[in-house]
Amino acid sequence: MADLTLELLPNKKVYFASDFHLGLSSISKEDEIQREKKIIRWLDLIQKDAQAIFLVGDIFDFWHEYSQAVPKGFIRFLGKIASLQDHGISVYFFTGNHDLWMYDYFQEELGVKVYTKSIKLKINQTTLLVGHGDGLGPGDRFYKVLKLIFTNKIAQWLFKWVHPDIGIRLAKSWSKSSRLKNSDGEDKFLGDKEYLIQHCKKVENETHHDFYIFGHRHLPLEIDINSTSKYYNLGEWVNQFTYGAFAEGQFSLNTFEKK
Repeated sequence: MADLTLELLPNKKVYFASDFHLGLSSISKEDEIQREKKIIRWLDLIQKDAQAIFLVGDIFDFWHEYSQAVPKGFIRFLGKIASLQDHGISVYFFTGNHDLWMYDYFQEELGVKVYTKSIKLKINQTTLLVGHGDGLGPGDRFYKVLKLIFTNKIAQWLFKWVHPDIGIRLAKSWSKSSRLKNSDGEDKFLGDKEYLIQHCKKVENETHHDFYIFGHRHLPLEIDINSTSKYYNLGEWVNQFTYGAFAEGQFSLNTFEKK
């Protein structure tokens, strides 16, 4: 049974994007503002035919919700998400490795459902597995251990007692090590060693999905898992500005405002 089922209406689409990394500290403040405005222009564009929008992790370069405080900024973006919800367009967030600490703020303030794990999404007769992709597949044991610590309830409780000015500054300093600080913003394609491809093949051997939709790798990819199943990686929004669109049983990768 699907975790989420959507009946897609005629002339409507479902959109997917990931890895905005809003608040990225390795670029200038002005460039960051322009990047946020570009994301808003994309949301304005797709609003005309979007039935649902899935934002598939690392939307923020860092996010942590304290009991009475959240990171400042992102006003244009958050306001746009609220407007989409108010216009009847469902928006879904997934946590990524940079914004693990989403709790109830988005649900309570914006009406946005937040997923912390991959989900099985059924759109009409098409099945998709959707998730950020961090910690999946073989290898990367260090991060998998680190994620267990970051998602541990005791560790989260302890961190919330660190003053936000200190906690957010520490986290932003850590985030500077992100591979997105590289000038081209692209990772090297690993071929058969791509851990998300290996993960998709393992899942497909057990349960069929028509499409596997992930982020995290910062590479826009379209790979056949078998003759009836494809893996897509959504890329990122620092250099590539790529996104996915689903309609009439078909999935496509697109680029917004190509240079």
